Amino acid sequence: MTELLIAAVLWIATHLGISSTAVRTRAVSAIGEGAYLGAYSLLAVAALTFLILAWADAPKDVWLWYPAAWQTWVALLLMPLAFILLVAGLLGPNPTSVGQESRLADPGSVRGILRITRHPVQWAFLLWALAHVPANGDLATLILLAAIGLVAGLGTLLIDRKKAAVAGESWQSFAAATSNLPFAAISAGRNRLALGELGVGKLLLGLLVYGAVIVTHPWIAGVPIGIGWP
Repeated sequence: MTELLIAAVLWIATHLGISSTAVRTRAVSAIGEGAYLGAYSLLAVAALTFLILAWADAPKDVWLWYPAAWQTWVALLLMPLAFILLVAGLLGPNPTSVGQESRLADPGSVRGILRITRHPVQWAFLLWALAHVPANGDLATLILLAAIGLVAGLGTLLIDRKKAAVAGESWQSFAAATSNLPFAAISAGRNRLALGELGVGKLLLGLLVYGAVIVTHPWIAGVPIGIGWP
């Protein structure tokens, strides 16, 4: 369990302690944007690999609660949305992404998945973490979920803070038309849901990936999906 805790701390530190702080600014000044992005990508992959391997090796017999089979339904019902957010976020333009800041000044950039949340990829991982909590009561898995969920959730706030500091009025206009919390801007009347802008292909691809994960879950996570009611 000690190795898993170290891996979790390193995962959190490499993201929250570097990517949206003054450390990033100093690193970019020293080696350039391209070199920094390459080095940081390698570091992030290494940290994630260490975290997953440490979780796989950690004992799973320390229980905070014993989940019932029906609790799997929480993940089953939330994960389709998570995969749609992930696919649409990765395949669509986003002014909050690195290298796309110029889109902030374009009112037409608030389309598709950005109407739901301006951080679709981060919310996909946060939803994944939250959805899996009820069905996983062992300490090792909860540490893994907490580490990934914390980085995803706090990451959205750090991105917002960084963009507000560097983009000024352009960011204020973009932020006013969008929301961090999914569907908050729509609920507040600051935007509208336009499923047609998401594209049928992205919706279907998200659901296809979800189905593939369901089928391969025993090999990906090492455990079958238990479905049932008490």
